[in-house]
Amino acid sequence: MAELNTDVRYIKGVGEARAKSLKKLGVTDLKSLIAYFPRAYEDRRESRRIAELQIGERACVTAMVAGTPKLSRIRKGLELVKLRVVDESAALELTYFNQSYLRNTFRVGESYTFYGTVEGTLLRRAMTNPVFEKEGKGEVTGCIVPVYPLTAGVGQSLLHRAIRQGLDEAAEQLVDFLPEELRRQHGLCGVRYAYENIHFPVDDAALAEARRRLAFEELYLLTLGLRLLRARRTTVKGKTCASVDMAQFYSALPFSLTGAQERTAEDILRDMSAARPMNRLVQGDVGSGKTMVAAAAVYFVAKNGLQAALMAPTEILAEQHYHTLAPLLERLGVRCALLTASTKAKTRRSVLEQLAAGELDLAIGTHALLSPDIAYQNLGLVVTDEQHRFGVNQRAALGAKGENPHLLVMSATPIPRTLALMIYGDLDVSVIDELPPGRKSIETYAVPSSYHERIYAFLEKQLAEGRQAYIVCPMVEENGELPDERKAVTAYAERLQKEVFPTRVVRFLHGKMKPKEKETVMRAFAAGEIDVLVSTTVVEVGVDVPNAAVMLIENAECFGLSQLHQLRGRVGRGAWQSYCILVSDNRGEDNRARLDAMRRTQSGFALAEEDLRLRGPGDFFGARQHGLPTLRVADFTCDMELLYEAQGAAEALLALDPTLEAHPALHARVRELFDLNAEALN
Repeated sequence: MAELNTDVRYIKGVGEARAKSLKKLGVTDLKSLIAYFPRAYEDRRESRRIAELQIGERACVTAMVAGTPKLSRIRKGLELVKLRVVDESAALELTYFNQSYLRNTFRVGESYTFYGTVEGTLLRRAMTNPVFEKEGKGEVTGCIVPVYPLTAGVGQSLLHRAIRQGLDEAAEQLVDFLPEELRRQHGLCGVRYAYENIHFPVDDAALAEARRRLAFEELYLLTLGLRLLRARRTTVKGKTCASVDMAQFYSALPFSLTGAQERTAEDILRDMSAARPMNRLVQGDVGSGKTMVAAAAVYFVAKNGLQAALMAPTEILAEQHYHTLAPLLERLGVRCALLTASTKAKTRRSVLEQLAAGELDLAIGTHALLSPDIAYQNLGLVVTDEQHRFGVNQRAALGAKGENPHLLVMSATPIPRTLALMIYGDLDVSVIDELPPGRKSIETYAVPSSYHERIYAFLEKQLAEGRQAYIVCPMVEENGELPDERKAVTAYAERLQKEVFPTRVVRFLHGKMKPKEKETVMRAFAAGEIDVLVSTTVVEVGVDVPNAAVMLIENAECFGLSQLHQLRGRVGRGAWQSYCILVSDNRGEDNRARLDAMRRTQSGFALAEEDLRLRGPGDFFGARQHGLPTLRVADFTCDMELLYEAQGAAEALLALDPTLEAHPALHARVRELFDLNAEALN
């Protein structure tokens, strides 16, 4: 009996090479193999008559081989095996590519069950490379078959076999973290039954039962973890601030705050005046004025004799914050410094000395603010920008530099409220849901790729008027493998420079470039030295370039609505009318609905709700950047009832056992799932 931590390469039929491919899917051991759940299911239970098959559908058919299979070599590297199968209603032509051994596999007069897509015409139906097995065998036909997400080198049949073997090996060792009483109260099946039927369901009811159990478990563990984080905050003493007359700060601003900004600032100042540390998320659309709210918080703690640290995800963004905030705050007596990896050694030493001596009130920087050699004399407030770029771990690490400082998290990624409460369950949420007056809306168009010539002519007109443009190319997967983003972006930029905009300066930007190179390109673009910037989504969280007036997004169907909205927010920051052009040849219903939503609304929150409805929560942030467990089974769009049930159950347990001391296995599972440093959940 293999252990759950047994390396996946020792599972029968896997081996070294396939184990490497499986690693790309996050499957490294027996435990992660059996927790690799299907993304969909194919119902192959019903076998149809050939005459009933409709062109384009996927179906099962049981038929007899009517003649000897024929092998033909079309050209070097391409072989075909063709055969004809029949039932009492009609005949079906089958073709298999590069599987010459099948010529000797099929026996004339024997019956097989085939599953595939029906092609050809109603008079002459056909299938290409259908799955098959002997009639009545029931392994890949005659049952509900799981469909898994794949990568190069890993096919469905490999996963089916490996997971079947894994379940047989692991069944005895699966620990049920859910107490028996809880399972009984909520009508949940046991863990072995759930794993067996999520992968190989005996029928629809068994699949529904398995799914419900595993979704409940995810939501239950997520709630427990978030409640433990929140409970830890309430037992910790914060730095209580005295009230401050903010009139001087507000009168120094070049504009009046919106009602939403004022409300949010009040939430923050109230939190920092309380006995426990603030832990607040401020959500606001691009341009809603989150930075000024953060400035109010910094001014407030500085007047209380405390220091503040503001952490941004990139150097250029940190510099932008510095150039926005330092002139305003220093006029009000708040001493500021910038600290990034580029800060010269001598300046860095001086900044560190001043921070340690309490001679600086605000340090603005990147991850560099987390360096072990940085000490603050009295850190009272930590502001992190674009929270989804910082895991819970990093928040905790920066927090550890002060004695439980107040924490303010700013995010320009609008998230539906239900999702925000789950994802940021350890934070209080403020929403800045109005834009400052006078911001022009961005004209948004969705067009097919046949419009490229017209688009380029429009771009040229904008460039001639002195504007600049972004062009964003997605990384499109090829055969389950991500292409080299460098090639895609550099080739496009080179073509534009040579053939489309020979008199303009066209440059590119992608994630594989060194941070220094990225910074140089973004600086040049911000300074107006580049006319057209061709980029992957690295511009998404970005730099303020008021002169950029066009955002052209190629293959717009590759992005979620929230991401499209973030990209659109890169333009529209200056005095000129701005435009967002979405290019897509995908005519699918979902894609049309998404692009229509982009054209109709400028509100990130409305789009986030729509995204949630159309795509499910997916992962609003890409891969696990926020440090919380990814949901593999539960879906916020259809499992809200289950979520409330799981939350109620988790709260009832914590009321009896606040630290899960009496449930060590459950506590261990929560900690493992949250993937946190031990202190954060202790």
